[in-house]
Amino acid sequence: MPSDLVIVYHRQPYEEVEENGKIVFRENSSPNGIVPTLKSFFGNVEKGAWVAWKLAEDPANPGFEKVVEIDDSYGSYTVSRLPLTAEQVQSFYHVSSKEAFWPILHAFKERYNYDPVDWPTFREVNWAFAEAAANEAAEGASVWVHDYNLWLVPGYLRQLRPDLKISFFHHTPFPSADMFNVLPWRKEITESLLNCDVVGFHIPRYAANFLQVARSLFDVEVLEREAVNPDFINEGTALTERTTPVRIGWEGREVIINAAPVGVDVDYISDRAADRATENRAKEIRAELGQTQLILSVGRTDYTKGGVEQLQSFERLLETNPDLRGKVRLMHVSVSANRNMTAYEAIQAEIEETAGRINGRFGSLEWQPISLISRAIPFADLVAYYRAADVAWITPLADGMNLVCKEFIAARTDGDGVLVLSEFAGAAIELGSAVTVNPFSARSMDSAILQALSMGEPERRDRMTNMRKVVKTYDMACWSRVQQGLFNEISTGKKKSAA
Repeated sequence: MPSDLVIVYHRQPYEEVEENGKIVFRENSSPNGIVPTLKSFFGNVEKGAWVAWKLAEDPANPGFEKVVEIDDSYGSYTVSRLPLTAEQVQSFYHVSSKEAFWPILHAFKERYNYDPVDWPTFREVNWAFAEAAANEAAEGASVWVHDYNLWLVPGYLRQLRPDLKISFFHHTPFPSADMFNVLPWRKEITESLLNCDVVGFHIPRYAANFLQVARSLFDVEVLEREAVNPDFINEGTALTERTTPVRIGWEGREVIINAAPVGVDVDYISDRAADRATENRAKEIRAELGQTQLILSVGRTDYTKGGVEQLQSFERLLETNPDLRGKVRLMHVSVSANRNMTAYEAIQAEIEETAGRINGRFGSLEWQPISLISRAIPFADLVAYYRAADVAWITPLADGMNLVCKEFIAARTDGDGVLVLSEFAGAAIELGSAVTVNPFSARSMDSAILQALSMGEPERRDRMTNMRKVVKTYDMACWSRVQQGLFNEISTGKKKSAA
């Protein structure tokens, strides 16, 4: 049966595990995250489908079913699995997406690597995704494509199936024209996105940047512009915009441009935080710390996350404030993103070297200033650390949104704790009560963490109350409602507010 909604995302929507020699599909271990949220949309349609890739030695004889039927708590839906070779995955994802696109999206032009990109393979893989989506979609169905590694899918889909309603959501930052146009394939990518009915971003700045790129390459008209929701204006921060484009015209087509920040599942996180086992573990952590203040930093090992810069700031803190030695500890969680990439290996090595130097300089038998964790922490344990931490220190150099800071806030059902947040994280436009920091400034970094450590309880609680209100209002369910409203809008052809 053809599907009314097809979601195109590189990851499969379940955990594939072997039990008693048989492959079984398990629901994701945590319902908090983007994949479970996307699956929830299948509850709004009669039939849904998901398109992802799966590794195969021989795509012609992959050794697995290309199309499987899934029946789980989100309903019944089809998963179309594209067999890709290791070489295709390396080229399309690890090289083109991560070495060429990723640095440009995050404005790290000096890390951009054009030479190894195999553009024909990137096209080939995107065409395969588009074909699979076209095969699954019913007449006039909605197809929802996700993220930059599938940039060309909308354009191919429009060729294959002009009847489809095509939406695209960009999960990373979208840079200005001066940065984006470094890519030699800029026109092909942008033309593909202009073939969408809806192009979505986290925040108005990324929508404005996309418009700037589109107008630099094509004759694009702004049909409608709106004032930005005051809840998404954080005065004086880097990513704030006052107005945002909401409809543009190109070659007789109207394209909706939407900005809606992804949130977290506040109820789920709050329930985990209130769980007796979590509360007991948080108390154990606090008891182990005694009077020592705990700073928690959580992120992936990536040059965009600013891990090394953060550790250098902590080193300066201990250097210039000897009274803090023995009284503060940094738990720095830096999970390796991909060990197949030399750029990430170098960052991980630098993080380990810097942390080791700091512990060697300032540590003692009784006190170690940094606990460096390089593996993923089970979510239940992470929530306990969120509850126990005095400060969450989240200072990426660039980040499309950053959900860690929102998880921290959702977990603080006690109403305490301080968030220090980079103004270059998309979430900064929502979280005006965080201690906002410029991670490119040593002075800003150092003074912000000192402010957080010395903040009195009334101010901490006042700030946290404000942030919890925002995170509850613009949670994952709110984002889902906005996206569903956009599907309804393009289905009916009528303009509706996404607020």
